[in-house]
Amino acid sequence: MIKIGVSGACGKMGRRIIELSKKDKDLNIVFGLEKEGYPDLGSSVEAVPVISDLNRIKECDCLIEFSSVQATLEHLSCLVKENKCGVIGTTGLGLKEQDRIKEAAKSIPIVFSPNMSVGVNLLFKLLKISAGLLKGYDAFIQEAHHVHKKDAPSGTAKKLAQIINEQGFNIKIDDIKSIREDEIVGDHRVVFESGVDKIEFFHSAKTRDIFAEGALTAAKWIIGKAPGLYSMDDVLFSGV
Repeated sequence: MIKIGVSGACGKMGRRIIELSKKDKDLNIVFGLEKEGYPDLGSSVEAVPVISDLNRIKECDCLIEFSSVQATLEHLSCLVKENKCGVIGTTGLGLKEQDRIKEAAKSIPIVFSPNMSVGVNLLFKLLKISAGLLKGYDAFIQEAHHVHKKDAPSGTAKKLAQIINEQGFNIKIDDIKSIREDEIVGDHRVVFESGVDKIEFFHSAKTRDIFAEGALTAAKWIIGKAPGLYSMDDVLFSGV
């Protein structure tokens, strides 16, 4: 049985990861992690204890990370020290923080993705093909999330722009339209337009389960892998 730790255990994503893990006989969530001083320390989520002791990371095989940027980097050092796997879904990480992840991945296996859903990663794949064929088109990205989301544009939108720009486009981060309203889980729209037609790609997340399920899939996949930085493309499509 694979032993999993969940960082950000009391957040919406963390709680759902723990809840869904109960349906998988191959997984055992051994602890939920929150920062020192968090009001729910000492409580439990689905009978999983919520702790702040980073020494407990040695007890898991893989840490699933959906927390703050600062916490993610702190836990990264612990993972390297204890030679444990990591699945990182934290958003808002800048280039310097991503470089820290790349450096850690020289020592341990890490899955890092701004979006862990199957649908969005299929969108990534389709856009790479499409952008390569649609030279001369204008490209536009719009994303919408709930009012509580701190970063804008979303990490997923930035990844969409990166994929498209690698095919010769020049979408600037400031040109991505971000909407924050109500309790939108996550919508992403990409539009290619020419003088004669318009092509749209749209993905809408109905619940956070798609991200939680993806994170658990990544945690099972990463066990036993060689040190390196992996994406959800590796997790989902390496055998396709």
